[in-house]
Amino acid sequence: FRPPDGAIEHLAIVLGDPHPGEPVLARLHSQCFTGDLLGSLRCDCGDQLRGAIKEIVAAGGGVLVYLAQEGRGIGLVNKLRAYGLQDRGFDTIEANEQLGFQDDEREYREAAEMLLKLGFSQVRLMTNNPRKLEALGRHGVTVVERVAHSFPANDHNQRYLWTKATRSGHLF
Repeated sequence: FRPPDGAIEHLAIVLGDPHPGEPVLARLHSQCFTGDLLGSLRCDCGDQLRGAIKEIVAAGGGVLVYLAQEGRGIGLVNKLRAYGLQDRGFDTIEANEQLGFQDDEREYREAAEMLLKLGFSQVRLMTNNPRKLEALGRHGVTVVERVAHSFPANDHNQRYLWTKATRSGHLF
């Protein structure tokens, strides 16, 4: 799916045989080069991506919406700059703000549009992020269930996960 402004494409990967008209197991996943591809331990993104695929397959089908929103929407280069600030003691949110960004620049309207175009107006959403729940509802997709989607912390991402929970309201 290419946004109308010609930006980078988002992907919807339909796994198995989900039935339009029924609530579909879904994951909205923002791309994370460092976590998804390089296995970075600084975040939980790679675990979330691989875990979502495993859960969707086990459920017999669902949709993985892979969004081109690297680094909470600030892009890879700025995410790496934020890592440098985090190494100096800033948390994720503070680092983004130091770079002139909101705590989270991601947008989910296009994810909702993609789900609707695929025939899925109701989802069982794998997420810990309450913003995703609200955004899908605002854009015409009913979240009938939030499916908890968390993985054990490690020594490198404990502060990151703590920040997500205490400052961004993530539900762990």
